Amino acid sequence: MQNVLPTLSGIKATVRKVRVEDCEGFFALKGDPEIHEMFGGSRDTFRLTTRETAEATVKRLSEHPFAWVIEHAFKVIGEARLDRVDMQDRRASFAIGILDPQCLGKGIGTEAMRLVLRFAFDQLKLHRVSLRVLAYNHRAIRSYQKCGFVIEGYEREAAWVNGQWHDDVIMGLLDREFR
Repeated sequence: MQNVLPTLSGIKATVRKVRVEDCEGFFALKGDPEIHEMFGGSRDTFRLTTRETAEATVKRLSEHPFAWVIEHAFKVIGEARLDRVDMQDRRASFAIGILDPQCLGKGIGTEAMRLVLRFAFDQLKLHRVSLRVLAYNHRAIRSYQKCGFVIEGYEREAAWVNGQWHDDVIMGLLDREFR
C-alpha cells in the first residue's frame, strides 16, 4: 500500500514526510546522552551523531510508510511514527522522539503526537493506538497521558539499561477516548 503522508501543522510543530535535506538537520542535532537513555540506550553505547547515522535515519524514515519528521521553528527536532499499522484490526503502535534537548518540556512533542493521532483516528480510521515506554521516562508518560493514553500494564524487567533491568509501561488509546 503506497501512502502519501500529509503535512500536519500545529502552532508549535509541523509533522511532515522526511526529505533528503533533513540529513543536515539530524546531523546538526549531534545526539544527547540523556535522550539516548530515555529511549533505552545505555551510557556506554551513546555515540555522537555522524553524517552516516544521519543519512541512515533519513533512509529509514523515507522507507517507512507512516513516518514523519517533527519540525519546530523550521528545524528538524525529531520523528514520529505509526508502526505495525493493521487495517484489519484497525490498530497501530506509536513512537515519537524529540531529539533536541532544548525542545523538551515545551509541549512540542505533545502537539506533534496529537497531530499524528488525529491522522491515525480520523484519516486511517484506526480504533486503537498503543505504545510502550520505559517506566523511568516520566516526562514521556505525562505527555502520553495528556493525549489520552492510559496505562494498561507493565512488562517487568523488559529493558537492560546501564547495567540494570527496567520495566516497560504499556499504554493504549482508543478512538473514542481521543475525541
